[in-house]
Amino acid sequence: MITISIEEMQRDLVGYLHRVQAGETLVVVQADKPVAEIKPIAAPGNGEIKQLRPFGLCAGEFTVPTNFDDPLPEDCLRTFAGK
Repeated sequence: MITISIEEMQRDLVGYLHRVQAGETLVVVQADKPVAEIKPIAAPGNGEIKQLRPFGLCAGEFTVPTNFDDPLPEDCLRTFAGK
């Protein structure tokens, strides 16, 4: 990730867009404060391989209650039905 000012970007817009196209992320700042982040779009069919999230990232972080599959209480069902 690179940080550039708006003025720098205006001087070489095409060059910076080529860098984004190559995979870099730009943080655009104005008066040393970030105002935008420009990053490549990961669109299907552009040659990128979508990486799946690893299995078990949250293993052990929570437990599913034993009544998880029980029917919802009537008052809760009425709320969802708008009654």
